[in-house]
Amino acid sequence: MRSGAKTAIVGAVFVVVAGGVGYGGLNLWNGITGGDASVGTRSDDAPKTGPVTGDEVSATAKDFLAAWAAGESDKAAQLTNDPVTAGPAVLSYREGAGVSKAVITPGTPVGTTVPFTVRATVTYEGASKDWSYSSELTVVRGQTTGRPLVKWQPTVLHPRLTANGTLRTGVSKTAAVKAVDRNGAELTAEKYPSLGPVLDELRKRYGAKVDGTSGVETWIDSGSESVADTTLLVLKKGKAGTLKTTIDAGVQAAAEKAVKSYGKAAVAAIEPSTGAIRAVANSPAGGFNTAFLGQQAPGSTMKIVTATMMMRHGLAMPGSRVECPPDVVSRSATFHNLNNFKIDNGTLTDAFRRSCNTAFIKAIGKLSDKGVADTALGETASRSFGIGQEWNIGVPAVDGSVPESAGSETPASYIGQGKITMSALNVASLSATVKNGGFLQPYLVAKELDDRPFATADPLSDEVAKGLRKMMAATTAGEGTATKAMTGVPSPKGAKTGSAEVDNQSTSNSWFTGYSGDLAAAAVVQSGGHGGDAAGPVVAQVLKAG
Repeated sequence: MRSGAKTAIVGAVFVVVAGGVGYGGLNLWNGITGGDASVGTRSDDAPKTGPVTGDEVSATAKDFLAAWAAGESDKAAQLTNDPVTAGPAVLSYREGAGVSKAVITPGTPVGTTVPFTVRATVTYEGASKDWSYSSELTVVRGQTTGRPLVKWQPTVLHPRLTANGTLRTGVSKTAAVKAVDRNGAELTAEKYPSLGPVLDELRKRYGAKVDGTSGVETWIDSGSESVADTTLLVLKKGKAGTLKTTIDAGVQAAAEKAVKSYGKAAVAAIEPSTGAIRAVANSPAGGFNTAFLGQQAPGSTMKIVTATMMMRHGLAMPGSRVECPPDVVSRSATFHNLNNFKIDNGTLTDAFRRSCNTAFIKAIGKLSDKGVADTALGETASRSFGIGQEWNIGVPAVDGSVPESAGSETPASYIGQGKITMSALNVASLSATVKNGGFLQPYLVAKELDDRPFATADPLSDEVAKGLRKMMAATTAGEGTATKAMTGVPSPKGAKTGSAEVDNQSTSNSWFTGYSGDLAAAAVVQSGGHGGDAAGPVVAQVLKAG
């Protein structure tokens, strides 16, 4: 995307500064002045075993940081457990990234991990700027030598550096972009951290389509044409072209705050009447865009589609009586309701609002008689909700998948398990489709910018749309599983909760989707448990901001 620095920095000045408990009394200039490189080795031939000691952690970290600071890439590499990879990476820090000066300050070790801060100066063809950030390293014992070594990973050099990425400084080949929200307010990664990857993609795709000029920057070259580079520092600004997005700054701020309470969470919000994406937020922010790119089982939020399938095939309407026993055997597999609850003489609305698994799984019998049990759910997802079609929203996003199933995967899919995968954006679109009465493909920038095709779907019939809205509204009242989370959210409103079991995960993922007025949203919280407990409050906070 840009032309990188071509020559090495001559006369670079690097310093390691003592800081934090655990470094007192150590010669921090050892790595620069040519001290003993055999730190942590023993006088006898037998490699040392067992956990690394505190002294070994301190000494090894000190020597590595000193070698890195001195620009001694070979020496730094030999102090890691992967010198073949580490050597070129450390070398490129000075030559490729154009770092002409660096002061590295280690912090207090925590076990085998040593945090540190870097205050650097980046220089390129007369342009120069200070650059500060924090990272950390971990010390491990070498498997063959027994020496304490830095566990090599790209994040040692910079916390956002990936295995395929390379630090570069140079002239950008992509014009600078000033992204603004629906009302013209500027959107920056500093103010809205979750938008960082999105803004990078927008620049990559649309920088050439808006008026602007290139500047001088430090960035992470992703190493892939399909992944946008990540700008880390602007040494010399280019003229930014203005790019209007559909984001609503107020809703975005609420989304950022809502997911921040959880270690791993994602939320997306859509305007049902237009398909415009109003917010996208992830925790942790600035990394993988789970809200758009996640591929996870959506749990019982999928019952929106299953209920649609049942109504379309004449199996039940909201007021129809359905069976909801504590458990059911389907395709030789046993499925249970939460805590084995049952509903006596209940309706489809009762089953929906209390998220009765068995009532929806029992639909498989009648659909099997029609010969469509394995395909009806996927056909409904695509035809009525656009799931499985290609969504061109303006940045990369997964399209959702409801594949044809077989055996016990079919009843599992009816409750959002099996092979079904969705992102928060996909699930938010389910609620948006219900509220609008038909699917409108979500989008982040106007299609006119690049004439990209939008996915389409058949409108919901009036009877089905009203039925879904009735059931989703019931879920927010009385015994509905979304009642607590949606308290205080303005009406008209509707919601559906979900939890999805994940292999090797003791607690299920929490899912929740809902709408209020002309805003729909969905959230997933990893290991969050019941939908209303974790994801529900996230969605409610976003809806209240709309």
